[in-house]
Amino acid sequence: MRWGLTVPLTGVPLRDHRSLITELASLGYTDLWSAEVAGADAFTPLVLASEWETGLRLGTAVVPVHTRGPAALAMSAAALADLAPGRFVLGIGASSETIVTGWNGIAYDPPYARTRDVLRFLRQAFAGEKVNGEFDSFTINRFRLEKAPEVPPAIMLAALRPQMLRLAAREADGAITNWLSASDVRQVRAELGDDKELAARIFVCVTEDTEMARNIGRYLIATYLTVPGYAAFHDWLGRGEQMKEMRDAWAAGDRNAAMAAVPVSVIDELVVHGSADDCRAQINAYVANGLDTPIIAALPTGTDLIETARALAPA
Repeated sequence: MRWGLTVPLTGVPLRDHRSLITELASLGYTDLWSAEVAGADAFTPLVLASEWETGLRLGTAVVPVHTRGPAALAMSAAALADLAPGRFVLGIGASSETIVTGWNGIAYDPPYARTRDVLRFLRQAFAGEKVNGEFDSFTINRFRLEKAPEVPPAIMLAALRPQMLRLAAREADGAITNWLSASDVRQVRAELGDDKELAARIFVCVTEDTEMARNIGRYLIATYLTVPGYAAFHDWLGRGEQMKEMRDAWAAGDRNAAMAAVPVSVIDELVVHGSADDCRAQINAYVANGLDTPIIAALPTGTDLIETARALAPA
């Protein structure tokens, strides 16, 4: 069974992760996955980890397909594949219009087409081919990696709904999903099929202060699940009506009302919380329902997140 951790841990400088990363494999972790939103980029933490520890699988969850040119993305991935041959997974995804256009000033091309085209380009580039021609969302003129990776990285797609999950099933090595409950795994797995890896970032709040955990969950759910892609995901999962009051308040600009409108039942489904043992049992429920790779994202509760990561190691 795979067991992953998201880095960097919130509030912990990258340089201070070394002691934890060097012991993760001995604790039972198999994977280390980066995130890329507005903190560290996706590649740098894994470059460091590739030198600090040689047994973990390293993955990006995920690199946006819009914010780097296809060639730049291929070069960064090839460099990491060279550092960690056979144990690097490139997770790519469409991100959101806020990140792509609002923060980076880049046009938000249709996300499905862009993701599909970047995936196809990367397959050719990692094979050492000269890529030259038109894709639906961009044109590449005579690009070839100077040194193609000896072991091409697996490529997984961030996928929240049937169309992207089916693309992952047809052309990628698996799918990475986010913000789902243990019971939702069955619905996602049914679209992806049984023969491709399914990974999911699971938000974990190790505290027995239930109200604290729920308040953290309220803020995160109101912030994330009002983004159009996540809203559509939860419509598909069947939570549209439960989310309506929250979405309406958020759209009206009343952030406090939006957070207050998040149903407690939704928080408890989407944010794992309790003691370390309770949290581990809840994560195992995702695995029992068809998840291959849980990627723990430890939420800050005022305690040392390095110790939290140690406490969440598989039993």
